[in-house]
Amino acid sequence: MSNNILVIAEQHGGVLNPATAKTVACARQIEHQTLDLAVFAADAAPAEHAAKLEGVGKVIWLADAGYAHPTAVGLEGRILALAQGYTHILAPATSFGRDVLPRVAAKLDVPQISEIVAVESARIFKRPIYAGNALITVQAPPGIVVGTVRANAFKPVTESGAACIEKHETAPDQPEHTRFVSLVGGSGDRPDLQAAARVLAGGRGVGTQAGFADIFKLADAMGAAVGASRAAVDAGFVPNDLQIGQTSKIIAPDLYIAFGISGAFQHLAGIKDAGVIVAVNTDPNAPIFEVADIGLVADLFEVIPQLEQALSNRAG
Repeated sequence: MSNNILVIAEQHGGVLNPATAKTVACARQIEHQTLDLAVFAADAAPAEHAAKLEGVGKVIWLADAGYAHPTAVGLEGRILALAQGYTHILAPATSFGRDVLPRVAAKLDVPQISEIVAVESARIFKRPIYAGNALITVQAPPGIVVGTVRANAFKPVTESGAACIEKHETAPDQPEHTRFVSLVGGSGDRPDLQAAARVLAGGRGVGTQAGFADIFKLADAMGAAVGASRAAVDAGFVPNDLQIGQTSKIIAPDLYIAFGISGAFQHLAGIKDAGVIVAVNTDPNAPIFEVADIGLVADLFEVIPQLEQALSNRAG
């Protein structure tokens, strides 16, 4: 057992992304001697949180104000510098990981193993193909294993650890051709769509941008994230960062409620690993009913207020 694993943590605004704990869970299934976690952050909070993750031996905190909004090109060189001595480099298969890890793999001249969903051995993994309709077993070639981890395939580790924190005061690389300008978020304080346990989503059947207001209101009452079908995004009802599907975000919440979504193949590919799927649609022949655990042929604008009232009664 001579494997040494480095997990690249994801944080936003000083808050550790929950996908990091799930990536650590994947890493723990790989036979290893050491499991370290690298945190690029301006503040200590995410490093301190990371130190609590079960199984982490050491947190390497790269501290600089520039890491408040790091770019992939700015992190690439620092990760490569840290890579010496490690046999595996893993990161969540979120937008963050999908952005930065391919650069690292390319510079190391190794292929990236994307969207790991199961560990067979230190170099053999399972990952989805054909929009999640099949799993393929792949073996990493000699060299450092670089991979992204589909967070929803793993349960997060507990926060029972007490790893040491090794602080390095170093700034991100600042190339001239790329720099951070601004970050525009569309989901406010709601849970992250790819990490949420409950997701409500709307489709073309919602009808208008204003129609989504009811879904957002219900989601807030349930502590749920909000998503949308590609049709709803193309219609301009919501921004495209809410899109769920084969060509956008793959989710696996415990509960998924689809309002006015017909169930196109590319959307179903994005919810394939969801727990309980509930579909509300006025069309009894909508394809989504074929995959739904609970189907309700009804007007979503009648169902949503009833759900809100039921939640209110329960709270009262």
